[in-house]
Amino acid sequence: MTSGNNTSKHYPCPPFVEQPQQMPGLASEMKPIPDHGETSYIGSGKLAGKKALITGGDSGIGRAVAIAYAREGADVAIGYLPEEESDAAAVIALIQAEGRKAVAIPGDIRVESFCDTLVERAVSELGGLDILVNNAGRQQYCESIEELTTAAFDATFKTNVYAPFWITRAALRHLSEGAAIINTSSVQAFKPSEILLDYAQTKACNVAFTKSLAKQLGPKGIRVNAVAPGPYWTPLQSSGGQPQEKVQQFGADTPLGRPGQPVEIAPLYVLLASDSSSYASGQVWCSDGGTGVA
Repeated sequence: MTSGNNTSKHYPCPPFVEQPQQMPGLASEMKPIPDHGETSYIGSGKLAGKKALITGGDSGIGRAVAIAYAREGADVAIGYLPEEESDAAAVIALIQAEGRKAVAIPGDIRVESFCDTLVERAVSELGGLDILVNNAGRQQYCESIEELTTAAFDATFKTNVYAPFWITRAALRHLSEGAAIINTSSVQAFKPSEILLDYAQTKACNVAFTKSLAKQLGPKGIRVNAVAPGPYWTPLQSSGGQPQEKVQQFGADTPLGRPGQPVEIAPLYVLLASDSSSYASGQVWCSDGGTGVA
């Protein structure tokens, strides 16, 4: 949970300054720096003794989930791109500060062999696996389908669709009854933007993947759910996910009038991973600032 004095009115509202970054972007370079719960998330032992693997755990939503899981008592492995090492190091330090085991595994999940390595290293160094969070994503805006290259289209699908498939398939041999898989989809799956043609398709794939896999794995006692974020303040946006003019007004069109901070969505991932939601599977839980898309 977040601390009681951290209500909505205390979070930053647009307009924001221009802040272009090269993909994949760093949280430490954002203005304002996102709140991942570094000082505001307070745990209560909901995941005591659990072992979790989180992709994209260096920044954004993945970072907030990693911090929350550690404070709820879980040991955590994070996957991330080598270019994100500085952000990842900060997360590892925060996990260790909670007295939990922290495992850093850099690499490119667009490569099938690395996805297998990612899972095997996480299992080996954590001593097992109870929770898998497929969170890493690629989002690059493009104004026209005529300008969307096959290479860019392929990179988005490899990151957002192929990688969760490869990683989940590799993880299943290590998951047992009571395990949880959580996928990060998006409101783009239900209300796609015209400039996110490829990204929106992949997020719809994540929804179908979640619902189908939940039916497959239910008899084994493994739950599969997804979270569908709306506009959240992460490096995904400022490093090419949105045009800079939209980054400056990011979240302004929501009823709450601002983007979400990563710490605000982490409790959903905690709940879905915990035994408290033992009857929830095949669900897509949305957090979008009040637009009610899903």
